[in-house]
Amino acid sequence: MTTFSVRKFLATAVVAACVPFAPHTASAAPAANLPDFTDLVDKVGPAVVNIRTTTRVTSSGTRGGLPPGMDDGDMSEFFRRFFGIPMPQSPQSPGMPRGGDNGGSGGSQDTPDSNDPEQNSGVGSGFILSADGYVMTNAHVIDDADTIYVTLTDKREFKAKLIGVDDRTDVAVVKISAANLPTITIGDSNKVRVGEWVVAIGSPFGLENTVTAGIVSAKGRDTGDYLPFIQTDVAVNPGNSGGPLINMQGEVIGINSQIYSRTGGFMGISFAIPIDEAMRVADQLKASGKVVRGRIAVAIGEVTKDVADSLGLPKSQGALVSSVEPGGPADKAGVQPGDIILKFNGHSVDTATDLPRMVGDTKPGTKATITVWRKGQTRDLPVTIAEMQPDKSAKADQRKPQPPKQRATNALGLAVSDIPADQLKALKLRNGVQIDAVDGPAARVGLQKGDIVLRVGDTDITSAKQFDELTAHLDSQKMVALLVRRGENTQFVPIRPRSAQK
Repeated sequence: MTTFSVRKFLATAVVAACVPFAPHTASAAPAANLPDFTDLVDKVGPAVVNIRTTTRVTSSGTRGGLPPGMDDGDMSEFFRRFFGIPMPQSPQSPGMPRGGDNGGSGGSQDTPDSNDPEQNSGVGSGFILSADGYVMTNAHVIDDADTIYVTLTDKREFKAKLIGVDDRTDVAVVKISAANLPTITIGDSNKVRVGEWVVAIGSPFGLENTVTAGIVSAKGRDTGDYLPFIQTDVAVNPGNSGGPLINMQGEVIGINSQIYSRTGGFMGISFAIPIDEAMRVADQLKASGKVVRGRIAVAIGEVTKDVADSLGLPKSQGALVSSVEPGGPADKAGVQPGDIILKFNGHSVDTATDLPRMVGDTKPGTKATITVWRKGQTRDLPVTIAEMQPDKSAKADQRKPQPPKQRATNALGLAVSDIPADQLKALKLRNGVQIDAVDGPAARVGLQKGDIVLRVGDTDITSAKQFDELTAHLDSQKMVALLVRRGENTQFVPIRPRSAQK
């Protein structure tokens, strides 16, 4: 699946097939109980804004006014084929003044000088949080912008000041100099139900205040980002980014952020940032211009059913610790690679993506408790939360592996050798053996020469001899989990031993 930031692509033209009307019969179901969005749009619409960004250029004659990826020919063809009309002129179209009756600021001192060497770089949506001019949008809408313009439904246009951006959640807050603005009502994204009707208002393809409707099709959808998204089938297209997702009570429950698409256009699946998470970020951005998050300095992965079964966990839950930063909070607390974090401060960690959100929402300096599963038992580890810093690139270990000692492989399809003490120290490991050759079961699960086996089941591996003795007695009918380190990452690899050869 590919997810796209919705401002970045223009869908290719789609030709709709004409279907003849079915004859009306007495048995046809009446169009009853269908939602009416008119009052909702009247209530919410004025608080939704169009956002466009510009960058400074040195060359002249640059064409502006269109979303990225479009040119005048593309847009003219779009309007001709789908609307049967010429392309309308917009406030930012070349040759059009930005004031007066053409959608400008009505004389506002924030109106940009038409002689400025500016090139339109992006278009999106947003909504007004407060009557004094705070506006929320997506971080990717204002990426690399030199100037941000906010246009209201009454056609006033303002130059906005950037208050803060949080790339991790794709949330940004800007401020315009205005008063008594219409505002949007903040809802509760925790109360969202799959199947309920929702409405999106925004500027798809630059068409301001366009309304689309659909239903919530899933909750807590993990797309690999920091947040669990609300998934809908509302038509969301380039330019909808940053606009509100509205429930039937007229409350914003999410920010339209991403789409699933192979072409860049709407294909029936769109994603919105839950408003509860977005508001927590917005409050920090308004207060300090940045977001402070907690960290415990671990790398984690999912706990699969095979791993859970092989380790005796009742179900596949938690976050598997693949590596621990030396000297970090988790390291000081005694967390080890191979531990499975089941709870954070008493709250269950159901999936690996739950943990970063829980830790991130915890104030740095706070003392917390981590519950881990290790060698068939749970244990509570006290930890002091640190402040998250900008990501650092981890340097890959440049040490060359020792020449392999070829030996007959065992029931797992592995030949291993001891690791010298100085190399263990350099790798910051207490124990382990190095894989020298792979075949059979080990090859099928993806183990590689140079990987390091730290544990078999609940037993720490301290030597090649111990490893061979232990694996010689494995039951071929039961999966066994190997704790394996590759590079900087550590994970469990479930493997089924092969039957003893006669």
